[in-house]
Amino acid sequence: MAGFSRFLAVLRLFDETASAWTVPVMSDALGVPSSTVYRTVRDLVAAGFLEAANDGAYRLGPAFIEYDRLLRLTDPLVAAGRAALHEVVLQARTPCVALLSRLYNDQVMCVADEAARETPFRSSYERGRPMPLAQGATSKVILAHLPARQLNKLIGGPKDPRAAQHGALRRELVDIRKRGYCSTASEIDPGLAGIAAPVIVREAGIVASLSLVANDSMLDESQRRRLVLLVVSAASLVTEALAHTRNPPSTQARSRLVQ
Repeated sequence: MAGFSRFLAVLRLFDETASAWTVPVMSDALGVPSSTVYRTVRDLVAAGFLEAANDGAYRLGPAFIEYDRLLRLTDPLVAAGRAALHEVVLQARTPCVALLSRLYNDQVMCVADEAARETPFRSSYERGRPMPLAQGATSKVILAHLPARQLNKLIGGPKDPRAAQHGALRRELVDIRKRGYCSTASEIDPGLAGIAAPVIVREAGIVASLSLVANDSMLDESQRRRLVLLVVSAASLVTEALAHTRNPPSTQARSRLVQ
């Protein structure tokens, strides 16, 4: 291992089931000499990304909390969408969770969420948890709006062996793009329905979605239509706010607005 990849390889060992590692075990898992792993761990500890635990083991350190706070304060998607999530939850008038999620490598990850009061369930799309790219409304509506080259890289192009496997998915993505939203049920969490609309501002590097998760059995067709309109409208407002932030009105335009 060399350079940044050394640090990344060590950090990627940590997950919910393995939260503490010793240097020898890291070395075995990575197939790298213990001396190399020790130097990497030493540097990560010095930077606060790892800290000493019991019995010579190491766990993730507080530097991640510092950067998480900074990200919450500076992420333009979170800043533009926080109020929209609150309004969606209020106007849904049903137990639900509203989510802002974005493309993350070859997965989708929630970056902000808000639940209505007394919502008896939790969505698997919790902040910071990578989720499948081709399952659930929250993810599919993002996948449907990717450029063809990027989509082919993720699920295979027409001549790729995966093409036949993903034929039905491609047809579904075309329909989602035409409709401007995606609605699914029980694809991620049994009994839960998802409704999602895209939040795409390519100039700002944002490929995301705003979605609502609710109990499928509690929604009739009239409620579904109303929630679709609510989610699509909210996503449109967030997209507009992000575009406006990137391209603020000129001095003349601002003066006209003031007048």
